[in-house]
Amino acid sequence: MNVKSAFLNGFLQEEVFVEQPKGFVDAHHPNHVYRLKKALYGLKQAPRAWYECLTQFLVDNNYTRGSVDKTLFIKKDNDELFIAQIYVDDIVFGSTNNTKVQQFVDVMSHEFEMSLVGELSYFLGLQIRQLDDGIFINQAKYAKNLVNKFGLENAKHCDTPMSTTLKLSKDASGKSVEQTLYRGMIGSLLYLTASRPDISFIVGVCARYQADPKESHLSFVKRIIRYVNGTSNYGIWYSLDTNASLVGFSDADWAGNCDDRKSTSGGCFFLGNNLVSWFCKKQNSISLSTAEAEYIAAGNGCTQLLWMKQMLVDYGFNQGTLTLFCDNMSAINISKNPVQHSRTKHIDIRHHFIREVVENKCIVLEHVGTNV
Repeated sequence: MNVKSAFLNGFLQEEVFVEQPKGFVDAHHPNHVYRLKKALYGLKQAPRAWYECLTQFLVDNNYTRGSVDKTLFIKKDNDELFIAQIYVDDIVFGSTNNTKVQQFVDVMSHEFEMSLVGELSYFLGLQIRQLDDGIFINQAKYAKNLVNKFGLENAKHCDTPMSTTLKLSKDASGKSVEQTLYRGMIGSLLYLTASRPDISFIVGVCARYQADPKESHLSFVKRIIRYVNGTSNYGIWYSLDTNASLVGFSDADWAGNCDDRKSTSGGCFFLGNNLVSWFCKKQNSISLSTAEAEYIAAGNGCTQLLWMKQMLVDYGFNQGTLTLFCDNMSAINISKNPVQHSRTKHIDIRHHFIREVVENKCIVLEHVGTNV
């Protein structure tokens, strides 16, 4: 569903004045200006005004705004659930009852000028196939356009997105390449990670060298694109699963950065058997041991789990104690033992909140083997 001329519906709270448009100047008051009551396209206040207008309208019609995601609106009636997700002027919605869907369409069409596009099949570059036993999401069209954009459609495909032996560094003595080209490749690949967790780590690593890219960095990025060229149809399958338990996995690449020896945190999170979230993020501090790097990564995983737990409450799924899997027993023991230790006394206090959530039994850390 799309709202036509959405920004023109918002009322302004601030005082905004505009000059009289050419051809419509009042001959008696040529120096006067107009004060706007409603938003216009181009105003920085327009998106906020539209959001407040739509929010107030939906709340007045008994739709509840999400407690975590403020662009989520929900309506519950016994066992029936209706959800609507707002993205500027596009609205994605669905329900367990088709009557609720039609009611929403009628309510919105009565207040705003709408255009309906039917069942969701394409949204912001995501291709969505809805089948009886699940949903498949990928970005095949976008991936092919990306490969063609950078002229690598005829290049040899790669089986993996990165080499397991070569390491990236600043390469101060290397030959510089065009920044615009390199940054364009990185930006395009970052958008592709919305449905491709398999390239998330290496794209994030390559993105660190956008300030002064070298030929060695460009060759890594081209390898990723060649891998994408051979796997453009890859995506994520969400099966029809009644299991709604939320679990997470965390890991760390200890001292993986050759320049500053900082580690990278990684994590993935499953709702039942379905992958719903993932991240790869460079840590802010240098870890002195594998246990410390894994401990910080587990803390990052805990924050994501707790955020997702609260979001699921809006959807009607209440989670008990969550499980986070980690492959380092030392990190697990540190999280369970509140005693100050020489190995952990220098760790920033913000990472130690994991001890509190473990003590309160919000999250339990379990060991999982690296090779499992």
